[in-house]
Amino acid sequence: MKKLLLATAATTLVATGAQAEDVNIGVLLGYTGPIESLTPPMADAAELALAEINESGNFLDGMTLVPVRGDSTCVDSAAATAAAERLITSDNVAAIMGAACSGATIAVLENVAKPNGVVMISPSATSPALTSIEDNGLFFRTAPSDARQGQVLANILMDKGITEVAVTYTNNDYGKGLSDSFISSFEEAGGTHTINVPHEDGKADYSAEVASMASAGGEVLVVLGYADQGGKGVIQSALDTGAFETFMMGDGMFADSLMADLGDFMGGSFGAVPWSAGDGAEAFTRITEAAGINGDSSFTRESYDAAALIALAMMAGGEATSEAAAANILTVANAPGEPILPGELGKAMQILANGGEIDYVGATNVELIGPGEAAGTYREYVVEDADYETVQFR
Repeated sequence: MKKLLLATAATTLVATGAQAEDVNIGVLLGYTGPIESLTPPMADAAELALAEINESGNFLDGMTLVPVRGDSTCVDSAAATAAAERLITSDNVAAIMGAACSGATIAVLENVAKPNGVVMISPSATSPALTSIEDNGLFFRTAPSDARQGQVLANILMDKGITEVAVTYTNNDYGKGLSDSFISSFEEAGGTHTINVPHEDGKADYSAEVASMASAGGEVLVVLGYADQGGKGVIQSALDTGAFETFMMGDGMFADSLMADLGDFMGGSFGAVPWSAGDGAEAFTRITEAAGINGDSSFTRESYDAAALIALAMMAGGEATSEAAAANILTVANAPGEPILPGELGKAMQILANGGEIDYVGATNVELIGPGEAAGTYREYVVEDADYETVQFR
C-alpha cells in the first residue's frame, strides 16, 4: 500500500454538525447478522480508545472525537454499502473503523470509501484478497490475513498428528478464502482433506451437509464459519447425529455464546484466534476491566487499536482528515518512536504535538507490514469444561 502525500494546510477539516470541534469517526460493524454477539464488545473497545483521547484533551487543540455507529450486517454487501454511504454523506465521518467481515469490507471499500477518499481500518476482515485489492492507499487492518491463519491451523493439526480431516466453510469471501488457505497449507504439510463442503448461514437444518462430511470421513471436522450462524448449526447437527465429536475451529467460531450453548459437548475441540500477549495485552485488560468492557471477546484488541491508529495518524498529520490519517498510519504504527500501550493515548498525543515520534504497540503488538496489515499472532486453545483454555501462542 503506497502512502498518500500528507495533506496541505489548505485541506478542509472534515467535521460534523455546527461545531468544528467535533470530528465524527465511523464505527462500522456487524451489529446484526452472524457475528452479532461479538460486535458489541468490539464497538465498545473502539469507542474506549476515542474516549481516552477525548479525556486527555490533547487531540488537535482540544477537538472531540465522536463515534458514529453503522451496521454492516457482516454478510449483506448492499446493506453494508448503504450504511457506509450514510456515515459519509449524512454523518460526515472523517474515517471508518471497520468494516468487520471481509465481504462487507470489500464492498464498502470499492463502492464507498475509495470513491470518496475515506480511510478505513478493519479490526477483523481477514480475507487474503484484501492484501492485493486496489485501495488507493486507504485500507489498513489490525487483524492478520487468513493466509497466515490457514498456516497456523494446519500446523496445529500436524503437531497433534492429525493428517485427515473433513472441512466446511461459510459460503462467502471470508470462508472461501480461509478454506483455500488452510487446505493449501495442510496438504503442503502432508495432510489430506476428505471433503470441502460450503454451508449457507441462516439455515434451520444442516443435516445434509453433515451427512456428506460423515460419509467422506476424517479424524476431525474443521469448521470455518460463524459462531452465531451456520458454523454453530453444523456443529449442533454433527453432535446430534454422532457424525463427529471433535472440531477444529477458525477465528469466526470463537465466541462465549458458542460455549454457553454447546461447550459442554465439545470437550477436546480446539482452534485458533488472533490474540496477543505481553505488556500491551495486559494494559488492555486493565483498562477494559476498569471500563466494564469484555476485553476477552474476539477482536476487541484489534478494534481498540484500529480506532487509536486513526486518531494518532490524524494527530501526526495535523488534521482530522482521511488524507492525514492515510499518510501517517504506517508511521505511527511502526518504529522508530516512543512505545505506546493502551491507556497511554493521551501521552502519545502530547509527544506528537511536541514534534516527537511514537511506535504504537497497542493491545496487539501492532506492526503493520506490506500493504498496511498486521503480521499478527494467534492464540491456540482447547475446549475444556465449556470454556477456552490457552495452549500456546503462535
